Amino acid sequence: MSHPHHPHGQHPGGHPASHGHGGHPASHGHGGHPETIRETYSRIKDDTSGKPAVEYMKNMKNQLRLVFWETTVGCNLECVHCRRLDVSTTLAKDDMTTKEAFAFVDAVAETGRPILVLSGGEPLFRPDIFDIAKYAVGKGLSVALATNGTLVDDKTARNIVDAGIARVSISFDGADAKTHDEFRKIPGSFERSTAGFKRLKDLGMSMQINCTIAKHNVEQIDDLYNMALKLGADAIHIFMLVPVGCGVQIADDQMLHPKKYEEVLNHFYDLSKEAKIQTKATCAPHYFRIMRERAKEEGITISPKTHGMAAMTKGCLAGTGVCFVSHKGEVFPCGYLPVEAGHVKKQKFVDIWNDSPVFQKLRDPELLEGKCGACEYKKVCEGCRARAFYDTGNYLAEEPYCIYQPKMARAGKE
Repeated sequence: MSHPHHPHGQHPGGHPASHGHGGHPASHGHGGHPETIRETYSRIKDDTSGKPAVEYMKNMKNQLRLVFWETTVGCNLECVHCRRLDVSTTLAKDDMTTKEAFAFVDAVAETGRPILVLSGGEPLFRPDIFDIAKYAVGKGLSVALATNGTLVDDKTARNIVDAGIARVSISFDGADAKTHDEFRKIPGSFERSTAGFKRLKDLGMSMQINCTIAKHNVEQIDDLYNMALKLGADAIHIFMLVPVGCGVQIADDQMLHPKKYEEVLNHFYDLSKEAKIQTKATCAPHYFRIMRERAKEEGITISPKTHGMAAMTKGCLAGTGVCFVSHKGEVFPCGYLPVEAGHVKKQKFVDIWNDSPVFQKLRDPELLEGKCGACEYKKVCEGCRARAFYDTGNYLAEEPYCIYQPKMARAGKE
């Protein structure tokens, strides 16, 4: 079994296209399926009660909302923190064929109306990537592209737009060339990624910047935020490093201390309040506890009106609203949790999503162990299941990078 992962070029893969052009995913009629996040947000964006957002967040029917698909393991970069140990500079023999890719898209469309994120590796390595994107759009899916941006010349930028892709995310590992290029191991990659970003932006594409926050760039958060504003990005998503793949090898050097983690997420909340750009903390479930603590201090009811789409989502979504499909067809809860839930070449994708025992466990917060199980915020946070797995081998164990002590635990010590 290969380890799941998000794209190197796009590490950690990002959650682009929670929004399409103009900030939300493209909407398509698709009889029988629930409304898209765009449709829901448009309907409740002015709500101040917070109740519709909470109902959407709970996702009681376990609707599939986001599929990350590693279209290939081929990539032109060798990022220090990539979660893939076996990076390839060419397409892999076991990447899905075009025919298999179309069949997989059909299976996703049968399951729901999720955003389909085409990632890798570097998805632009696939010569049929635009055919796949067009096919998925034709099936009523909102499609996003997660790329490192270095291969986006004028022709490629036009092809991306013409394929109907709703949003492109490009990953930056620092706010300057020195920091970024040292991590990417390719001199000039910062400049090329920035140029690719601008080409797409100039064609009207909705653009997102992703950044993995670790010790090497933690002091650059404000610079990254300002860079996103200067480039005209629609969103900036920060990711807290998850020790998987090469991330395991650099975990001791690069993982933030839990106290620093808390500090970073509080600061990111402050930036989000400026409402200059869409912000999202990913692989950082504690953020949604912090958001509620801070809103309570401020006397604010969390709603789409006050907190945008952050009011409609929660911490760890692995296996509850999100899944990851490897280039071979393996299905995982997310790109960092190497516990296989099924295989699209052996089972129907809709059956994997609905019935996988792994997903069933992840959908029951009462099964969480340790302080996560005792925490009053477990239904909005859930802790990072991948970091728990890395630390203990048990994906239901407590999140190891959280300093919060649940009320129940505190009461027991008094």
